[in-house]
Parts: sequence; structure tokens; C-alpha cells
Amino acid sequence: MGPGYAKWIITVVFCWLVQIARGNSVEQKIYVELNNTVPCVRLLNATHQMGCQSSMSGNTGVLHLLETESDLEIILNTGPHSPYMVLMDAVFFNSAIMMRMKNSTRVAGVAVVIPNSGPPQGFSPHSKCPNQNTGVYSDTYGPRLADCNGTVWNPLGNGLSFEDFKFPIFSMKDDNQTEVIRKCIMDHNMGVNGSVPAYPLCAIQLFSHMHAVTSTATCMRRNDISSYSLNPEVFCDPLGDYNVWAPLRPINVTEKGHKANESVVVAATRLDGRSFFWEIATGAEGTVGGFVTLLAASQALKPMAQQAPPPRNILFTFFQGEAFDYIGSSRMVYDMENKDFVVDLDNIHSVLEIGQVGLRRGSDLYMHTDPISRRNDSSIDEGVERLLENMTSVGLGLGLSLAQPTATQPLPPSSFQRFLRSRQIPGVVLADHQSAFNNKYYESVYDNAAYLNVSYPPDLTPEEQLEHVTDTARALADVATLVARSLYLQAGGEESQIPNITADPKIVTQMLYGFLFQYNNSYFRSLINPEDNSLLASTAPQYYVGVPLPPVKRSTRMVQYLLANYTGNPTSLNQSKCQDPSGLPGESKELYTYMWVRGSNGSEASQYCCRSTVRRTQAISPAFELKQYDSQTYSTWTESRWKLIRARIFLVASHDLEMLTLGVGIAVLLLSLLITYFLSSKAELLFAPAQESPSTAY
Repeated sequence: MGPGYAKWIITVVFCWLVQIARGNSVEQKIYVELNNTVPCVRLLNATHQMGCQSSMSGNTGVLHLLETESDLEIILNTGPHSPYMVLMDAVFFNSAIMMRMKNSTRVAGVAVVIPNSGPPQGFSPHSKCPNQNTGVYSDTYGPRLADCNGTVWNPLGNGLSFEDFKFPIFSMKDDNQTEVIRKCIMDHNMGVNGSVPAYPLCAIQLFSHMHAVTSTATCMRRNDISSYSLNPEVFCDPLGDYNVWAPLRPINVTEKGHKANESVVVAATRLDGRSFFWEIATGAEGTVGGFVTLLAASQALKPMAQQAPPPRNILFTFFQGEAFDYIGSSRMVYDMENKDFVVDLDNIHSVLEIGQVGLRRGSDLYMHTDPISRRNDSSIDEGVERLLENMTSVGLGLGLSLAQPTATQPLPPSSFQRFLRSRQIPGVVLADHQSAFNNKYYESVYDNAAYLNVSYPPDLTPEEQLEHVTDTARALADVATLVARSLYLQAGGEESQIPNITADPKIVTQMLYGFLFQYNNSYFRSLINPEDNSLLASTAPQYYVGVPLPPVKRSTRMVQYLLANYTGNPTSLNQSKCQDPSGLPGESKELYTYMWVRGSNGSEASQYCCRSTVRRTQAISPAFELKQYDSQTYSTWTESRWKLIRARIFLVASHDLEMLTLGVGIAVLLLSLLITYFLSSKAELLFAPAQESPSTAY
């Protein structure tokens, strides 16, 4: 056999070994990947960094189950196997315990098992005074009301979301993977009769290294410097997405700035929420209840607005990024001030904002107003009084009890505050709380459908759940009716038409199912473009604003579709003309937007073109346009970038065994080098070519 045959044999053997390595990798034999995990990530603002991160190579530690105070003592002081990775139930995930772990060098990371329902006493990782530095109250405007001096809106807030942890913190669902971890701990990490557990021990490795550090100003400066390199790198991105808005009557969008003889009543709410963990923000009471109410109000108003249109226009606005220092509302106000929006602040007659309205006690709702502007300007006070009278009279007809807080109480955290920072405008914020929030789980993972009392009988199919009208849907439909009728009166509509404006509880219950459980349902499918299948996720929707990378957030797009269907009208345009109606009589892309919609049964025959006034505009803080990264006026929130988010468990050997393995490995390496050197030096003798036989004939 010649050298060619030997090379062929070597090649075959090598390929065979590669296939074996692919099929049974050593890594797969050592590690068990954990897929249903969500990390806490690093966020930054003008002055601080907050959140969590691991080292570049990930944090590793022996798992210890935190169940009692004695377990905490082992973790922080007496345990022999530090640093520890702590697996804890959510009941231990509180400020007192987490701050003790933060200040310890014996904790490598934390994994929190999150149940469906929160602790009875409540839990909010947000601050006690949300958005306190970017609202209207300051040293120059109502100083006695600034920093929640008068009212603490979120008394359960423990501020965990604003702490900077030097180790990773992951959340886990209470599912099969969590049981695998618990079993691993029980099998390997529990000593017999109180003895120290013997190796091998169950350990976990968490990867969540963040690229951004210090503050938004530092991170954006690094972004700018890196942009000049051959391989530019981005370290963080501004938070933001898009605002959704629609005037009841069309407004020409090509003509920006002030509109003569145009008076607009703004109906506002927020589209986003947050929690301690990245992209988990169910926001049932804090977010969904408000925007579902405003969507239902827009649908209830449409018929009457066409039959007996009020003299003033109504602008429905859904703001993104409000949980992070009013990103969306501050951007719209900034655009209005700079004549870069379809109307300006002088066109605004008044504002009605829908806050948290899903947990009202009995029939009580509260109308919050700004005491400073009312005291300083009699015309503002008169405008507010008219709005309050309209809402109170409508509420009486619906059996709702509307009350005003004390005259000295400030506005709760609300988008309306950003309008007041620029202009004194009459306005009311409607909410279910008189002073402190009713919401015990404000900006936490527990503000979910169960907390909003949206549940269904156990024997219903998903389609039957979609159609099942819950008590919460009926209650929100009443609030939507109140809002729709109040807006109609505030816009100058005829009082005799008020009984004809009523929100539909069935539509409300369908929206609650879609926005709290899954977008992929027959009702939502009927209202969107048949080709927009990426929108139809079967998982519970989340309302964290995120960073403005394509595509647009699902929640933003879905609200845009629903608002277009509720305030717009079907047309006879075919699909090609729907995409470009230019030149057609009665159609104008300056006044309307056009969407191709699936229709009720999904067939081609049921599809139609919806013409509406719904638009999207950027919801990114003006601070990033002005490059004022340390701004005290606008939101400066950014999210760090990262390369890898990962969690996996494995068995770790003792230090002595690891050293022995390392020593054996080094010995084998040295022996291999020695053998290789010997073979190389004696190659001519060992691998001499075979002598050709002299009798070979050609």
C-alpha cells in the first residue's frame, strides 16, 4: 500500500470521528441547557447604570436552594462551597434579601422561580414615586408637590429595578425545567443528616455580560467614537418605538404646525410597561386596561361622529415608552413645539387621559387635575370645571360614582404632565385610585390577567374564551362608555345624542383575551393584513418598549390595526389600489392611511381595504436627537447590548479532582509531544518507502 492509500484511510477515519463528535458532543453530555429563562439586563440613564450582568465568561456557582433563614446564613456566611448560585421562590425575592446578596462576595448569581400569582402583600420593583424627575412638578412649579411630597403613588415600590447588581439574575417559570434543577439539587447538594454534601455538586452557569457601562452619556460617547473605526460597535441603544394616533376627522399630514380654526380634544393613554426582568411586562392593570378602554371608546364614538359630528376634533393618542420618563408623550410635545406635528399646542383644547382603571372598588372612579394651573389661571380652571361637569353627569347616567381628590393633591404619574410642562392646558386624568395606586403589583411580573380578574371557566375552548364576556370586560366597557360620551360632550357634541354612544362589552372581552393571552385568535386575525403572520404569536403579549429596531413592536402594530378598524371605514378598493390610491377620486394619502384587512372568515372574498386616519410617529426621546445624553428635561434611557444570554446546569467536581485531571492532561500532552518528536526524528527509518521489485514489468 502506497502513501496515497494511507492518506485515504486517514481522511476516512477523520470524517468518521467528526460525525461522532457532531452526534454526541462532549458539551451535550456535560451540560443541560435551560431554555425558559429570562434575564435581568442592564439599563442606563443620564447618571446611572442599573440592572444585572455576568462576567464575560459567565458566572458559575454551586446551586443552593433558598427556603429558610438558615439557608441564607449558609449562602452568605457559613457554606463551604461559595460562590453560590441561589435558586429561590419568588417569596424571597424582595429588597431586604436581595440587598444582602448584593453586598456579599459569596453570591455568583440568582435564579428566581416566578409563579402566576404574586405575594398577597404586594410587590413592586419600581420606585415609590414613578417618573419623579421628568414630570411637571419641580422646584419652579409646585415645589411642595414635587418628589411625591404630597402623595406617595406607589408605596409598595422597593426600587429593585433601579439597583445595579454585579451578578446575573434570571427568572424561571415553575415548570419541568425548574423541577430538573430541584432534583439535581436534591440528588447532589443535600448532605446526609446535616453533613456537608460531597462532590460532584450540582452547579449552574449564567451568561449575561453587558457591553454598556456607567451611564447613557458615557455609552453614547463610546458609540460615537466607535463609529469612526473600521469595525464599529454599538454598546447601547435608546429605548423607544412608535406612538399611535388618529384624529376623528382627517387632518392633512403634509401641513405641519398650527392649524387655523382647528380645536382638538386629546384622548390619551399609554402602551407600555416594565418589570424587573427583560421583556416581561404583562401590564394588565398598569397598561392594558387603559388602552383597551380607549380603543373601545373610539369604536363607540365612530357612528355618532359620522351622524352628528362635534365641532371640535378628537385626537386619540397611544404613547409608547411612558414607563421610562414619558418617552412617547415628551416626543409628541417636542414635535408640536417645533411645528413637526399635524397640530401644535395652541390647537389643543383639553386633554382626557385614561390611567389605571381596571381595579376600581365598586363604582368609584377619580378625576385627577393639576391644582397649580387651576390656581394660576382662571380660564384653565373654568375649562377643567366644564370637563369635570361633563364627566360627572355622564357617570351618573351609567351608575358610576366620579369623585375628585383633594384640591391640593397633584396629578398622578401621567402623560398629561408632559403637556403641562410646555403649556397650561385644561385636563383630567381618569383613574381607579384616589391617592396611592390600587395596583399592588405596579410594574411587576404579577400585574397579569389573573390580577385583573380576567379568567374563564375551565371547560371552555380558546374560541369560547374569546367570546366569553367577563365581569372585568363589562366594567371596562362602562368606563369606555363614560370616556366616549365625555369626549363627545367635550368636543361640543349634542347632549341629546349621548344615549346613542355605548361601548360593546363583547369587543372589550375580545380585546382583553387578545392583549392578555394571545394575539393569535380569530378576532384579531380578522382585523389585520393576511400577510402579517409575524404578528400572530401564541404567547402572552409583553409591553416592554424595548429598542427601536425593526420590526415595529407587536403591541404597537396591533393597536394600530384595531384603531384603524374602529375609527375607519371599509372601501371598495382592490388590494393593488389599496396600496396606492393616488389619483382616485375621494382618496388621499395626505388625509388617510389604507390597510388591506383579512376580514371575518379569512377568505379572499371577505378581505377589504380599510381607510382610516391612523398614523405612527417616532417615540424616541428628543434627548437623542439633540445629543443631550445627560439631559434633565427629557428621558435618557438606553438598553445595553450583549452577545449571549444563556443558562445551563452541570455537575462540578471537587477542586482536588479538577487539579488531578489537569495534571493528567498536562502529562498526556507532554507525552504526546515527546512521542511526536521521536516519530518525527525517526521518520526516515519508520516510514521508509517500499522498494520496488526488480521483476516488475511495464
